[in-house]
Amino acid sequence: MTVLTPAEISDFIDRAFAEDIGPGDITSNHVIPETARLRVALETREDIVVAGLDIALDCFRKLVPDAKIQAQCKDGDRVAAKGILAVVEGSARGILTAERTALNTLQHLSGIATTTAHYVAAMGNSTATLLDTRKTLPGWRKLEKYATRMGGAQNHRMGLYDGVMIKDNHIGVVGSITQCVQSARAANLPKIEVECDTLDQVREATDAGADIILLDNMTPDMLRQAVAIVAGRCKTEASGGVRLDTIAAIAATGVDYVSVGRITQSAPAVDIGLDVAIL
Repeated sequence: MTVLTPAEISDFIDRAFAEDIGPGDITSNHVIPETARLRVALETREDIVVAGLDIALDCFRKLVPDAKIQAQCKDGDRVAAKGILAVVEGSARGILTAERTALNTLQHLSGIATTTAHYVAAMGNSTATLLDTRKTLPGWRKLEKYATRMGGAQNHRMGLYDGVMIKDNHIGVVGSITQCVQSARAANLPKIEVECDTLDQVREATDAGADIILLDNMTPDMLRQAVAIVAGRCKTEASGGVRLDTIAAIAATGVDYVSVGRITQSAPAVDIGLDVAIL
């Protein structure tokens, strides 16, 4: 699974600029001399895991094609507070116009990567793998899921089209887990996952031939019982209400995966600034 293609990144930046700049940056265009140049440094004010740096730098390249850019790190790197991520030199007007779009993208994606890394670390020495979810901002899914990978997570399904997830409402309409799994299997659909709230549902989903069972909002004790019922016949995923202070106990139950919506849905942006030195 990859981040946006070059064409998609270009379109993303164009749409972001259209929203922010509109017909023109009236402040920079009327206050900053056309020939003025700047040299700026992107500096983090806290310890972070970097994500979205190339996209942020492409924002400057878009408006300052002849900019001199020196990246000091790459996505996935851990950078301590006061560390320089990149240096950009070129037209003052272009750099200041691109600044907010570049920083918004870099701060948001690095925030997701940093939060994800905290969750991975909190899992300790367990063999479980951290997964992301579909709890992403509309239009940002590829980018946000890319950022979770930079933080050490593995991507769950990208959307409704690339993995079967049979949830309580599907079961309620059809009537049983077994019938849902049989219908999906008959259609040759890949990687059939079933959400279970009870241990009886775990037994039914396992016997029906599910590939993965999502153990929804279960206590660590229930999770251990569910893992024992499955007995290696399929993969198990713990989900629901997972927090930094609970993930260690959840991961230690023997589940294969732990999925966390908070790493995308609730990750705070990190503090990255643009420090200016007039040439």
